[in-house]
Amino acid sequence: MREIVLDTETTGFDPDTGDRIVEIGAVELMNHLPTGRTFHVYVNPERPMPQEAFEVHGLGDDFLRDKPRFAEIAADFAAFIGQDTRLVIHNASFDMKFLNAELRLCGLPLMPFSRAVDTLELARSQFPGAQNSLDALCRRFRIDNSNRTLHGALLDSELLAEVYLALRGGRQPGLVLDAGPMRGATSAGPQAAQGPAPRAPRPRPLAPRITPAEAQAHAAFVATLGEKAVWLRYGGAVT
Repeated sequence: MREIVLDTETTGFDPDTGDRIVEIGAVELMNHLPTGRTFHVYVNPERPMPQEAFEVHGLGDDFLRDKPRFAEIAADFAAFIGQDTRLVIHNASFDMKFLNAELRLCGLPLMPFSRAVDTLELARSQFPGAQNSLDALCRRFRIDNSNRTLHGALLDSELLAEVYLALRGGRQPGLVLDAGPMRGATSAGPQAAQGPAPRAPRPRPLAPRITPAEAQAHAAFVATLGEKAVWLRYGGAVT
């Protein structure tokens, strides 16, 4: 299954007031693993870059002046993301709104919002009430984001690809998939297929966790089950 993890940087927050895209970064996943194929382009927004946006992105008018306009890169972008490939985006409504605004200006077909997987919504469903920004999720999943001193579309897409995998349960800190041969087992011996050796018994049994009254009530209930009750095979005890 092919997926595209995508991020955009913009001059502001609302394309309806004239804000435009200034950078696009995308990472290709195949079966939830990065393939190494990426798409990255800076875009001339055809308007001045506000100071507050410059402070966030580090992209100024002088840098963007000679960059291609969105209309000039639209075909390459469309070819990379394909027609129906799933788009993985953090706060997808924001990026999809900007991308569709740019496509509309070019007279190109718009992308349905249903095409996007919103990692912000995934994170909120898994960690309700927690901070779920990209930086917060990187900290939660121990993903190194030390290079993220400014917002950059390609770097953010690469980090988001790792976060997405973690949200799907594919990246668990401390999980060792190949721990080598088990103790006492050989590479071809029968023990290799039997799993780990059983644990030794506790040197001192744990104290019962129920009260005498609960034990008495349980015994009275088991007595009502008849002679074939499963509990009676194990002494009828409960701990």
